[in-house]
Amino acid sequence: MIKECLENVRKNVPLVHNITNYVTVNDVANVILACGGSPIMSDDEGDVEDITSICGGLNINIGTLNKNTIPSMYLAGKKANELGHVVLLDPVGAGASKLRTDTAVGLMKEIRFDVIRGNISEIKTLAYGSGSTKGVDADVADAVTEDTLDNAVAFVKKLSAETGSIIAVTGAIDLVADSEKCYVIRNGRPEMGKITGTGCQLSGMMTAYVVANQDNKLEAAAVAVMVMGLAGEIGYSHLQAFEGNSTYRNRIIDAIYNMDGDTLEQGAKFEIR
Repeated sequence: MIKECLENVRKNVPLVHNITNYVTVNDVANVILACGGSPIMSDDEGDVEDITSICGGLNINIGTLNKNTIPSMYLAGKKANELGHVVLLDPVGAGASKLRTDTAVGLMKEIRFDVIRGNISEIKTLAYGSGSTKGVDADVADAVTEDTLDNAVAFVKKLSAETGSIIAVTGAIDLVADSEKCYVIRNGRPEMGKITGTGCQLSGMMTAYVVANQDNKLEAAAVAVMVMGLAGEIGYSHLQAFEGNSTYRNRIIDAIYNMDGDTLEQGAKFEIR
């Protein structure tokens, strides 16, 4: 299934509409291209319904909210639902401000999301309607650790049952769950946190994976997390002593571009609970 999910993206070349933040928009587009998909970036209110109509999936990222893009998110999301397209929400910074929290919660009330992907603090904010994050990073107090893993798995399964969405929590330990099954994934490098937008990139790539594997959406979302984490490991292994986070970003994208099914099957570190 792991190899099949990866190969289906390259075979089907899913077209993904991204309403994402301007900090990471270029990297999101490049990662979608690297994994085998095709990105379209569009966030104007007059454009998004037409654009999302020709795509297979919609990635909504609230990282740089403004009064122009919020209505576009609702319009595109409702149109994608109407057409039965895959829709993903990345609630960047939910809990850091009232606008972000209210927007994410409001979107969840009016749009059906196939996947909700964020760090643990963002996901907890959505679950409880309020919370706190350290900027756009997870609060240390919320971190998923080996000691808190059982409770975290139960939490994401419960939230999935309540929302009808696959819940993907990324961090030192990644969780991807529906109401019955949770993938616990341990790929990645801590240095990935020094690069702006690895989570945003993952959300774009995850949308492509789910679009290309609609009979196995949970597995597709989990495999996207494995690909990103393993690419982080491979990219880090190729860094020279004089290179830093700028080169590392490119190494990760290159590793995604060059990833094949055998490499992924051999390198994926996960269990199912």
